Amino acid sequence: MLNGACNHNISLGATNLFFRIWLAEGEKELGLDISDDAIKQMTAAQVIKDEEFPIIAEEEKKRRHDVMAHVHGFGLKAPAAAGIIHWGATSCYVTDNADLMFLRDGLQILLPKLARVISKLKDFAVEYKALPCLGWTHLQAAQLVTVGKRVRAHKH
Repeated sequence: MLNGACNHNISLGATNLFFRIWLAEGEKELGLDISDDAIKQMTAAQVIKDEEFPIIAEEEKKRRHDVMAHVHGFGLKAPAAAGIIHWGATSCYVTDNADLMFLRDGLQILLPKLARVISKLKDFAVEYKALPCLGWTHLQAAQLVTVGKRVRAHKH
């Protein structure tokens, strides 16, 4: 598999389908000839089941294109939409937007943890603000400083 359709593309596939439904609904609103049946089939077919990944993986081998393999697999599940699934969307449109969603989701996990670390560093720096220690620079000892000041410098 070129891009591992059965591993990293689990998320890519789900995001790919979400964007395609969203895009098709918008295109329909703008007057493109997209049937209600196509939208209904796409919505009903948006969950990728484990047994579908081998089909997508085989298609990826033939097409040598991960996103288009998912488009083909989606078209098999939503035949009324097969002809419109890729309208108005490049593969990069899908993957770039998916990347942004992954980054957003990752930051929602990371930022609260980072805030806790910064808070603990602040508490540590306050607790040891007056404890003297020897500074260190360029692989050699430097002037006296406090533990609190050093921690505060690293926090920023």
